[in-house]
Amino acid sequence: MKRLLILLGFAALLSGCSAQWGWYVVNPATPSGMSNLQFLLSGLYYTVLLSLTAISISVVTGLLVALPGLSENRLLRSFNRVYVELVRAVPILVLILWVYYGLPQLTSLTISVFWAGVIALALSDSAFQAEIFRAGIQSINKGQYEAAHSVSLSYADT
Repeated sequence: MKRLLILLGFAALLSGCSAQWGWYVVNPATPSGMSNLQFLLSGLYYTVLLSLTAISISVVTGLLVALPGLSENRLLRSFNRVYVELVRAVPILVLILWVYYGLPQLTSLTISVFWAGVIALALSDSAFQAEIFRAGIQSINKGQYEAAHSVSLSYADT
């Protein structure tokens, strides 16, 4: 029975495959393939630019969000937890739609598609970056702090 269910699952997956699609769709030797390939490659520049911009913003934002999570102050730690948990709970597609359609409604600013994508990706990734930074800093052994203090380094220098 289990094998039959697995076979039916594979059959269902493969039934969605079209025999009309293949690598010839982007084959540069054919005119339509070359046109399709040029269309796909035309988006490469903006994809890389959007990604690098969002990553650089999210690393800085993630570090700024991670630092309150290391504080002894309960209010600062709760800001970190709320931001991280709320942003990580929202799917990226929903966040993109909120930024592109919702932000102009609230602020009466018009945002280009590019910057809406950058803001949404940076917000989403900054929550993950904040957790990475916080966990990385907290994973440092107490002995490492004591060794740094013994050679006259302050807490901030370590």
